[in-house]
Amino acid sequence: MHSLYQSSESAACRERYGEAHGEDLAERVYTSQLLGRERSLVLHGGGNTSVKGQAVELSGEPVEVLYVKGSGWDLATIEPEGFPACRLGPLLRTCQMDDLSDENMVAALRSQMLDPSSPTPSVEALLHAYLPGKYVDHTHSDAVLTLLDQPDGEQRAYDVWGDKLIYVPYIMPGFLLCKQIVQQNPDFSSGHVMILGQHGIFTWGKSGQESYERMIDAVSLAEAYVEKRIATCVIPTPPDTGIPGDADRRAHQSRLGPILRGALQNAPGGQRFMLHWRDEPEILSLLGRDDAESLTGIGTVTPDHVIRTKPRCAWMGDLDLSLTDEALRAHIEEILASYAEWYQSYFDEHAKTRPDLQRLDCAPRILAIPGLGIAALGKTLKDARVAGDVYSHTAAVLQNAAELGTFCPIRLKDLFEMEYWSLEQAKLKSGGGAAGIMARRIGMVTGAASGIGLATATRLLEEGGHVCLSDRDADALDSVVSELQQRFTSQVIGIRADVTRDVDVSALIDETIRHFGGLDLVVSNAGSAPGGLLHTAEGNDALLASIELNLLSHQRVAATAARAMIRQGTGGCLLFNASKSAFNQGPDFGPYAIPKAGVIALMKQYAVDLGGHGIRSNAINADRIRTGLFDDALIAARAKARGTTPDAYFSLNLLGRETSASDVAAAFTFLTGAEATTGCVLTVDGGNAAAFPR
Repeated sequence: MHSLYQSSESAACRERYGEAHGEDLAERVYTSQLLGRERSLVLHGGGNTSVKGQAVELSGEPVEVLYVKGSGWDLATIEPEGFPACRLGPLLRTCQMDDLSDENMVAALRSQMLDPSSPTPSVEALLHAYLPGKYVDHTHSDAVLTLLDQPDGEQRAYDVWGDKLIYVPYIMPGFLLCKQIVQQNPDFSSGHVMILGQHGIFTWGKSGQESYERMIDAVSLAEAYVEKRIATCVIPTPPDTGIPGDADRRAHQSRLGPILRGALQNAPGGQRFMLHWRDEPEILSLLGRDDAESLTGIGTVTPDHVIRTKPRCAWMGDLDLSLTDEALRAHIEEILASYAEWYQSYFDEHAKTRPDLQRLDCAPRILAIPGLGIAALGKTLKDARVAGDVYSHTAAVLQNAAELGTFCPIRLKDLFEMEYWSLEQAKLKSGGGAAGIMARRIGMVTGAASGIGLATATRLLEEGGHVCLSDRDADALDSVVSELQQRFTSQVIGIRADVTRDVDVSALIDETIRHFGGLDLVVSNAGSAPGGLLHTAEGNDALLASIELNLLSHQRVAATAARAMIRQGTGGCLLFNASKSAFNQGPDFGPYAIPKAGVIALMKQYAVDLGGHGIRSNAINADRIRTGLFDDALIAARAKARGTTPDAYFSLNLLGRETSASDVAAAFTFLTGAEATTGCVLTVDGGNAAAFPR
């Protein structure tokens, strides 16, 4: 590992933040971000850093403070606001206390914050205050953990860093760890590296650069030690699973995703999860080892990971992918039931002295399938990706640790204490996904680059959903998805597809499922609005083309989605954008009205055929919505046919108000949550008596 420190970058950071926050904190921000760039050092909020300095009280008096990383911040993106300032003197006195509960420790930290609105200081804040360096860095380096997670990890630590090393056997983070070091009373003058057994590494220095580069140097020693003592890193070929390449592996992932997701939801106490597949070489190599099942079932490489991955993964090494969907689901349900039984016994064993403790859910967070990789689970795709990132690094550490000697993490008892530590669980609760009727649900909207489709997709995202937008206009789709990702990040993706092509529709559904893990809702919206007289050649041609897009494409989308929903086994919802023209045709508009009438029949047939699977089928009949379907010429023609002006045309209804795309989106969203409604046509047209369904 090499230092990334650049004097010019440091100077730019001091110039940017120095005037408002001081040069010490500006330097702390810069070197913290350098640590965050190295994924082998810290992941997703892991690790912490600090700097001791001076601030000014509201009274105007100067005070010595500790700026320490706040909860919820990631080192890779941390800003000055991510370092709450705490009065240093009271923190040092707190370190000398004989006993302190977790809740009182947090209260003590918050009571010394200069700005009460700042984030809660790291649980390691007391230790940062006690350590002698002006700047202090703490990471969970992969290489460091590889040699610490050994039966003789302490001796290996001294072999690497020498007698000047400060070594602290594993103990629960927070006040207990700080108290242990206070009682150990190490000679800080003899060294600047501290190792926490089976946990991580601290370094410190008089400047941000010195502390950071001491971390890099210390980790580099660990890397050199590991590399020297293990065999040349050649990724072994995974066992023959009957899956020859990436394309077939991804096809199996798309097939398995809904089955896994459905089994997880239908399990006792189950819930919806997003699935994130990871199949990089490190993971495939780990899962292909002869000892993979035992190696992945021992524990986590650092205790901090347990809240992301649970104590161990669910091993699915004997899945027979040649089985039917039903047989696969039954086998997966058996594996999940076995995991839940193990987790219950794990909880019962270690919660004996804490009778008021409430058990967390019994679902795994990592599903390990040799040949396919892992499916990481989360209540949001972001959570699932975090778990996947953690396990990707875990895979490398597990293999290196096994090659180095024997992988030996902390005891399950200690892991349990970390998993059920209220301060760790608070991290997950504070990052909860958006609430709403689409929370933990996966949707897909066609014709989503504009108009009704875009309004509907946006509304579903606002309701907490994970949504794939699809359109055949790639440029327009890229533009709107880019904008939505600014608001909804990983909740939204875009996939270009022409819904008149079977191959596009199949790829669209498969990729949506592979990306999010399943499918709960489809809004089949794509269409056009052709006009013409049916008895003319032009009208006949327009009708044939319209049937392809405005009717048969809905069938393609619905049929493909329905098969996935049936495979998932948790119900689902098909929503169709029909039209008031299905009930009340307009003059010269037959090529549009006839296929839309067919959509209503299609929707009703799906309601009849799929009700037994818990899949609902409903439609929206909208009218006169200003979208891209209606260009100026068509609006003028429709207004003329109704004997009115273009502006008056849009409000020519019983309510006398124009109906918007957001009104239609609200109706689609309502039907999404209408769990007892199927075969329904909901009108969104301001009131048109001639188009009332009957």
